[in-house]
Amino acid sequence: MRRLPLFALLPPLAACTTLPHPPPPPPPPELAQAVANGPAAAGPVEVQILALNDFHGNLEPPQLSVPAISGAVPAGGAAYLASALKSRRTTNSVTVAAGDLIGATPISSALFLDEPSIMALSEAGLDLAAVGNHEFDKGPAELLRMQKGGCDQHGTRKPCAVEPFAGAKFQYLAANVITADGQTLLPGTAMKTIGGIRVGFIGMTLKQTATLVSPDGVRGLTFADEATTANAAVPVLRAAGAQAIVLLIHQGASITGSYHDRACPGLSGDILPILDRLDPAIALVVSGHTHNAYICRVPSKGGGMRLLTSAGRYGAMVTDIRLQFDGGRLIGDKADFIVVQGEAIDTPRLKVPLSGAFPVFPADPAVAEIVDRYRTAAAPLANRAIGRLDGSVEKGEVDEESTAAELISDGQLFVARALDRGAADFALMNNGGARTDLIPEADGTIRFGQIFAMQPFANNLVTKSYTGDEIKAVLEQQFVIGDKDRSNPNLMAPSNNFAFAFDRSRPRGQRIVSISLDGKPIDPKRSYRVTINNFLASGGDNFTTLAVGRDPVDGGLDLDATEAYLATGPKAPQGGRIRDLTPKGWKPPKP
Repeated sequence: MRRLPLFALLPPLAACTTLPHPPPPPPPPELAQAVANGPAAAGPVEVQILALNDFHGNLEPPQLSVPAISGAVPAGGAAYLASALKSRRTTNSVTVAAGDLIGATPISSALFLDEPSIMALSEAGLDLAAVGNHEFDKGPAELLRMQKGGCDQHGTRKPCAVEPFAGAKFQYLAANVITADGQTLLPGTAMKTIGGIRVGFIGMTLKQTATLVSPDGVRGLTFADEATTANAAVPVLRAAGAQAIVLLIHQGASITGSYHDRACPGLSGDILPILDRLDPAIALVVSGHTHNAYICRVPSKGGGMRLLTSAGRYGAMVTDIRLQFDGGRLIGDKADFIVVQGEAIDTPRLKVPLSGAFPVFPADPAVAEIVDRYRTAAAPLANRAIGRLDGSVEKGEVDEESTAAELISDGQLFVARALDRGAADFALMNNGGARTDLIPEADGTIRFGQIFAMQPFANNLVTKSYTGDEIKAVLEQQFVIGDKDRSNPNLMAPSNNFAFAFDRSRPRGQRIVSISLDGKPIDPKRSYRVTINNFLASGGDNFTTLAVGRDPVDGGLDLDATEAYLATGPKAPQGGRIRDLTPKGWKPPKP
């Protein structure tokens, strides 16, 4: 939405079984055997945990800059990420991730169902990864294929298009993802012995995952409460001999200062209530989802402080975490960032030079070969010119007007106005579905790879009938659904013939002040034909009112609509379709 060679992995705890609730059962036999494999280290030991999150299939450098002491540093790219991990890895090390490694990915990964991203991260030495919401974009069967490999087809795109796919060499963890038969979809926990220290890991996604992906894609799955699930795993890991417990969770926070600022000013976010409830035995929380970078110390229940980290997004940074043990007891911790600055990062859009403020990493040959192979395979389609645009559009944040999402909405209406495509009156697009800015070349040319990056989900268009009252109810849900509220709304992007205004200071259900179609107020009782993507049509993003629409008509692939619209050489949206009438200086009441 609004965004390393290691020790052998011991058998995971409670693989494919539900996590117990207190009182816990005895440890599984495989963990009992793991404990028996050797005594704990007697003297001082430092365990390194290299952590990343929200990679989102960025095989190539993502045109992302990281602030430095002076200026900015170009960063990212799978080959440089692998080099950074391999060169910085110590003897006693493990590499982990906090979700969204795949999904919402650039074309060189997405065209091939993210197989190359799984291959690259496996080659880079990733060991354990929590699932994130985007791991479920194509449904649980496809996620299991990512783990286990194979060429079974679970959607419209053909798997193994370039070569056979062996699956991830790392282990996905999904402690709070429960199937219809009451079992976890994937193992929930794992134990690793690192330098004689037994470290237990719990991995999970955020409990709102079902509202962030297509409901059809997670049908039959339940996403359990994060803190309850993690706390239930603690006694089992302890009984199995864990000397430290680490939570990998795809939920996160934000700070108002720079990632350099370890005071973490303005620390906020949906992970904080989870942290308040966590068992103090969980010493470290590696987080993600918000695409922010931070290293913070947060009070732990019962006293003391707990380390909370996140490494931003797209493989531009890695968190280097060190846990210090003496006599098998955790006595201290520290963390710092590794900025992934590659020696040959090309930044034609950013025009950011390499910086001496951070080390420069060479490309890892094995991962570079994977990236080159899939970039070459994708190039003929990615480089195809599809149309022109007279200016750039920006994705923005989910709580502000997005001209990129409005362009997509315009394309949806352009196609769905036809009688056989839905006879649409207007279109709506979720802001979070526009993943990148769209910046034309000097002559206005737009290429297929650009629009694929902007809307990589392969949704179909659906046109349904709603009354004016139902349309207002949908727009009111922008301020009250899921993890969004009137201080951080989840705005819709309307097509160019539709507009609305809101006032966040008004009571719930009364925040939409005006709605107009073709410059005239909508009729509360009249029926209108509205085009949306199938993610929204089934209630995605928790816009539940959209699921009740009537007389659905399929309008084809959303990406095809954008391509057809750009072929007409349209003007770029300039905003102004959404007006915020909230009184200046108003602040939402404290919860």
